[in-house]
Amino acid sequence: MAYPVVDEAKCVGCEECVDICPCDVFEMKNEKCVVERSEDCEECESCVETCEEGAIEMVEG
Repeated sequence: MAYPVVDEAKCVGCEECVDICPCDVFEMKNEKCVVERSEDCEECESCVETCEEGAIEMVEG
């Protein structure tokens, strides 16, 4: 099973991933996106596709 990982150094806090995720996997903390519920991820990768900064990748876990 894969889940998203956010590179905080690349994240600009645009919240696009928070808005697009159908499973509410992400939350904003300290103006950065964080993965709060990786177990709810359905691996649709919409967060990866919407992140213009390339801050999100899917990893096998």
